[in-house]
Amino acid sequence: MKKVIVACGSGVATSQTVASKVSRLLKEQGISDIKVEVIDLKSVDTHIKDSAAYIAITKVDKPYPIPVINGIAFLTGFNMDQELQKMIAACR
Repeated sequence: MKKVIVACGSGVATSQTVASKVSRLLKEQGISDIKVEVIDLKSVDTHIKDSAAYIAITKVDKPYPIPVINGIAFLTGFNMDQELQKMIAACR
């Protein structure tokens, strides 16, 4: 099972909302082998090693070895399908 992390400042509010939406979208597409995990920004470096993609709620200036997905797309709906497909491709 692949893991995708979603991070916001506290790992409690915005990231939880995005993670719930991404999990629902994956379920609607019949994808059950991707685990969406909520973390806080301070924990990104710890979790990045065993994750297939990182859904960022905030602007990311640091390069990461895995795809960084625009988490705002899941809040606004703008380019959401494109970001979801990018995340699914990263997990394959």
